[in-house]
Amino acid sequence: MTAIQPALDGTIPTTSSYAEWVDDVRPAFVTAARSGRRFTTYEIAKEHELPEPPNPRADWGNFAQSLVRDGLIEHVDFERSSRPTGERSAVSVWRGTPAARAGRVA
Repeated sequence: MTAIQPALDGTIPTTSSYAEWVDDVRPAFVTAARSGRRFTTYEIAKEHELPEPPNPRADWGNFAQSLVRDGLIEHVDFERSSRPTGERSAVSVWRGTPAARAGRVA
């Protein structure tokens, strides 16, 4: 996976479909899950300069839940968002499952 380059205005472009977006961003989350570290989706997206999904308000949450269903990540906590939205709302903190950390799930 290669990082998506920001547009001239500094924004990260979106991809055309949810399926394409998942293909682009999933490898970064597999790597994070295998590391055993705790993370938020925003931290991984920022760290890897991942593109925004077609529907950011719904797709990030749907994607995280698909990773849970796939046995890749598990919810471990809530923390205040570090995203520069000004809201500082509570967000989920994730960690790779034991199977993901052992490399049995991807």
